Amino acid sequence: MRTVIFDLDGTLADTSVDLLAAANHCFGVMGLGDMLTHPEDAKIALRGGKRMLTEGLTRAGQFKDATVEEYYPVLLEAYREGIDTHTVMYPGAMDAVEALKAAGYGVGICTNKPEALAEELMQRLGVRDAFASLVGADTLPVRKPDPKPLFEAARRAGGAPEMCVLIGDSDTDRDTSKNAGVPSVLVTFGPAGPEMAALNPEALLHDYADLPGIVAELIGVNNIG
Repeated sequence: MRTVIFDLDGTLADTSVDLLAAANHCFGVMGLGDMLTHPEDAKIALRGGKRMLTEGLTRAGQFKDATVEEYYPVLLEAYREGIDTHTVMYPGAMDAVEALKAAGYGVGICTNKPEALAEELMQRLGVRDAFASLVGADTLPVRKPDPKPLFEAARRAGGAPEMCVLIGDSDTDRDTSKNAGVPSVLVTFGPAGPEMAALNPEALLHDYADLPGIVAELIGVNNIG
């Protein structure tokens, strides 16, 4: 079976405000105040917790690897507590997911968010059951751009790994698809949207309504009888 595998942050959902709030909580504990702002730092938020801590500490002239490692668990706990305060699914995302499933595609998630946090977010948003698989940053010993998590997400969704397509929003997703030898579709409505064309994906997605047609062109259709 052919499968469509989605990145989460910046692809299915805009999580940037809640991520930045978790980082700023850490900076507040350090006595630095808010070091990151929205929407200016939304792209940094989608690079993960350690990247946000690194950026804020660098701006404050206090960057140390040890400080990042010390506060990363603090950030994760703060994020877990406010994980769905401002996060919303992108318009049309779930309509596209249901259309893909109706067309016979397996649908899953491959994210570099820790698996437990990804599971909790999707549950709180009420959409977890729509996806046949969810592979996070720590599900396997490796994470994207290694292709193994993508292949695992495809297998858990009932598909053949070589017959999947990755929907994402970053160079990490583009590199993952290259390493996997499968096509990628990069969304242009996320924080890094204007930069996606330069990555030369197999397709750009401006509106989720167009996704089923793009997927059919890239990997064909499933025979659902």
